[in-house]
Amino acid sequence: MDINYELYKVFYQVAKNLSFSDAADALFISQSAVSQSVKTLEKRLNLTLFIRSTKRVSLTKEGELLLKHIEPAINLISRGESQLCTDSKSGIQLRIGASDTICRYYLVPFLNNFHKQYPNIHIKVTNGTSLQCASMLERNEVDIIVTNSPNSALNNMMQIIPVKEFRDIFIANSEAFPLADRSITLNELQQYPILMLDKRSTTSIFLHNLFLEHSLDLVPEIELSSNDLLIDLAKIGLGIAFLPDFCVKELDNLSVIAIDQRIPPRMLVAAYNNDVPISDAARYFLDSLNETKE
Repeated sequence: MDINYELYKVFYQVAKNLSFSDAADALFISQSAVSQSVKTLEKRLNLTLFIRSTKRVSLTKEGELLLKHIEPAINLISRGESQLCTDSKSGIQLRIGASDTICRYYLVPFLNNFHKQYPNIHIKVTNGTSLQCASMLERNEVDIIVTNSPNSALNNMMQIIPVKEFRDIFIANSEAFPLADRSITLNELQQYPILMLDKRSTTSIFLHNLFLEHSLDLVPEIELSSNDLLIDLAKIGLGIAFLPDFCVKELDNLSVIAIDQRIPPRMLVAAYNNDVPISDAARYFLDSLNETKE
């Protein structure tokens, strides 16, 4: 099917903004030109891509499916144009996607080492949950991601490299929850307030699945988006926090609570798109992560 790339570019802007006028502003063309381009694309595909209303538009199911395939291609082309049009020494970027926790507690020394090795390459780090980072990689918005695994959003189009094994632990204020001298079951643990990451995180999915495997229903007391906040709340005795062990550098007045049931280890993994060539600098960064694999 011979369809002009410009039609797809217009479609992408309308789908991104859900507005014909905003798409026109972004493309520096008239609103009528945007409308005509969309109509032409719909006619050639013999599909309706948008549901029109007086103020905004929304995507049809066919439009959503097309956007899923068009967005990575648009981002890849834009990336190539950007690299061609900027100075080769100062314009190249290494775009990394990772969660706040992984950035703070794992990636900082690797970023420092990379910056010393490639001082002219700009490092752009985009934060998101591990699930969001996998989606960003799929859309070619980042070059490399570092995420928790298991991660249902990783797919076979990605090259996945294990870089660090870790374990998840339960921690609590020693005075508020004097449980350090014995191990408890997951069933007993349910009697206490559980502090954990919200449902958008792979860590939350992992813990909920662990409870389900033992026919238990986990109902957390508090769900947050930050492991640092979970540690702070555990320190003041609000509950028992569940988080990766590499987040806890010093226990202070916290103690690790032993669980009778085995909690399987997880992995930090790095990933990149199989069908997108990566630079020598990106390869260096990946190799530096892999060299320290435990």
